[in-house]
Amino acid sequence: MADVPVAESSISFIDGKRARLEYRGIAVEALARESTFEETSWLLLKGALPTQRELALFDRDLKQNRSLKYRQIDILKCLPPSGHPMEALQASLAALGMFFPAKEDTWESILHLVAKTTTLVAAFHRVRHGEDALAPREDLGHAANFFYMLTGKEPSAPVARVLDACLILHAEHTMNASTFAARVVGSTQANPYSVISAAVGALSGPLHGGANEEVLEMLDEIGDHSKAKAWLEDAIATKKKIMGFGHRVYKVKDPRATVLQELAEHVFTETGRPAAYETALSLEAAANTLLGPKGIYPNVDFFSGIVYSSLGIPR
Repeated sequence: MADVPVAESSISFIDGKRARLEYRGIAVEALARESTFEETSWLLLKGALPTQRELALFDRDLKQNRSLKYRQIDILKCLPPSGHPMEALQASLAALGMFFPAKEDTWESILHLVAKTTTLVAAFHRVRHGEDALAPREDLGHAANFFYMLTGKEPSAPVARVLDACLILHAEHTMNASTFAARVVGSTQANPYSVISAAVGALSGPLHGGANEEVLEMLDEIGDHSKAKAWLEDAIATKKKIMGFGHRVYKVKDPRATVLQELAEHVFTETGRPAAYETALSLEAAANTLLGPKGIYPNVDFFSGIVYSSLGIPR
């Protein structure tokens, strides 16, 4: 299926030669720096930025739909604690459809899926460690509330802003593998929860959304930043997969990676600059020389794991 057009997207636009990514005609850099997850979600779902009233009502509806029923939390408690959070999310999203029978109007399902996904992820993280799931707080925005439910701590304004931007940067990317999986399952008229569950299954793979975790493991393997160039030379010689580099579309540095790097620098003013980031910078510098001529540059996964780790979000 490589290089075979499946459909044209009116939702996002990519120019892989000029490092451009737009959501509904708006540069993703501008959205990451100035918008919120809620506002960007409306933009993607509805096709235009919301009015103040539309955004206020959408924000209210999301907050009212964040909570989980006790039986939904019980399902999470039955899952193996050693299981991967993406597998838990896939299973719990599919199960969610049993609590909310599909209707012709899918907007209610969309609200549930957008609002409850972070609640499910945070709840599984806590119950697998023997802790009680935390109820969502209506006084916090979507990103800040996710951080609170996950860690039990209210984030500072800069941390909440960075997490908001991360959610925006990962919100849409035309016909990627998970979107394609969702369209296939959706074409069978399956319920929306099964559709998104299938997409999460595709997203969990190490060649898709799971790649940022692989990047962290790669950086751990390299160790000190002074060893980055030698490691890369050996990886190229032995044809080892170099995680976080290269993209089917972008032949320059992924614009999302550029923004994530800026976010990382912002986070480090609060958390300190981790050794893994120094290693990543040395690896990128070596890769620019060794891989750049082939059009292989950092993608969105290269810095995202470092940002999440610095925020205190576990692997």
